[in-house]
Amino acid sequence: MRILVTGGAGFIGSALVRHLVGEIGAEVLNVDTLTYAGNLASLKSVESAPNYQFLRADICDRARMQEAFASFRPDIVMHLAAESHVDRSILGAADFIQTNIVGTFSLLDTARHYWDELDARRKSAFRFLHVSTDEVYGSLGDEGLFEETTPYDPSSPYSASKAASDHLAIAWHRTYGLPVVVSNCSNNYGPFHFPEKLIPLMILNALEGKPLPVYGNGANVRDWLYVEDHARALFTIASRGRPGEKYNVGGRNERRNIDVVHRICAILDGVYSDRGPHARLITNVTDRPGHDARYAIDASKLESELGWKAQETFETGIEKTVHWYLENEWWWRPLRENVYSGERLGVFKGR
Repeated sequence: MRILVTGGAGFIGSALVRHLVGEIGAEVLNVDTLTYAGNLASLKSVESAPNYQFLRADICDRARMQEAFASFRPDIVMHLAAESHVDRSILGAADFIQTNIVGTFSLLDTARHYWDELDARRKSAFRFLHVSTDEVYGSLGDEGLFEETTPYDPSSPYSASKAASDHLAIAWHRTYGLPVVVSNCSNNYGPFHFPEKLIPLMILNALEGKPLPVYGNGANVRDWLYVEDHARALFTIASRGRPGEKYNVGGRNERRNIDVVHRICAILDGVYSDRGPHARLITNVTDRPGHDARYAIDASKLESELGWKAQETFETGIEKTVHWYLENEWWWRPLRENVYSGERLGVFKGR
């Protein structure tokens, strides 16, 4: 099985590549342009594997994508390349429009022309998995779950760009017959997570005795999904999902942001009992513009139709995650010192 993965040096992408190369034994071509969030150090465990290749290229570059398809000859494309941080999209939406919309179009059209020329057997087996987010659905109230049929209602430039790319992917299936499958996932966490996101930011700030900034009152709710569970789900969907279908991926682990932060503090208190309670560092800051109140995924379709189920609870996953950061300073220290030191993002001047 030959699998082309875009964005494979990112957080979710690297977990997927490690799973495909190390557990599945697939031949993998990782295509990544290596923006600030792309990190080849996350692939150290597989970089020398004979079934792994890396190509530094931008998915918006049609010529490079055509060359990659022609030379690698994939059976499956798993498209994860995207700008993904909501806060960054608020003040700099252009990159999100270019990569998430234009880039997805470029890849879909390249895949379509490649697929058109395959023989009947390979054409029937080919799949294009477009990986997206639950944020395209907007915000939930206190009750209910996002289902595959939930209407789209994006709130940020990031989620709007992902919603547009979802529509393109489905349109390429309906118009051209390209065997596309779409997945929409809840918030991921786990090892190798770039430290601008909530969980790694809280862990690293706490370790350094810095404030733990919580937006508003911290009541926003997210459904947390351990990244390695997500990687398993993505391969399941790509290899067994039905063309033209969407599958929601969630961990069934709803938590308020403030409760997530308190749990991280409690774990660190158990490790560093001499430092005093880490919760003293929690600082409420001005909320993010357009901050959705609650996300929660109904993963019943994926569970019942394809047999996937999350293996980690939030409690087991967050323990593993905190201890991973404690044990792997070699990975995160260069990022904190040279790329992102924990400053607030996505705030308008004067707010």
